[in-house]
Amino acid sequence: MEERCANCNNHFEQFRPLIKDVIATHHFKKDMPDFDSSLILDSRHSSFTRLHKLEESIDGVHIFRAVMKKTHIVYAVDKKYRLILLRAFRNFKEYKKFLDDKKKIKELLDL
Repeated sequence: MEERCANCNNHFEQFRPLIKDVIATHHFKKDMPDFDSSLILDSRHSSFTRLHKLEESIDGVHIFRAVMKKTHIVYAVDKKYRLILLRAFRNFKEYKKFLDDKKKIKELLDL
């Protein structure tokens, strides 16, 4: 039997076959320099306690979160079907503060 992640979101399952590219922002590379971006595309990966949780949509861009070893990974799927790794936080309060800062998220998405 295949292992599925906890709390996978159907929105991401719809986007998965359409994703053309995975991009990591400069901030994300600093937050998690050794992260294997292919892990985020695999909803059956056992390293995550939460994966592909839809947090919100900002101007048609869907913002998701994954939790891996108490690290909150924030990523987006934009209108061009690119998966963009935005930031990673080890502190939940910092993650929530980032999620509330729509202006900062939009700046990161303007690649």
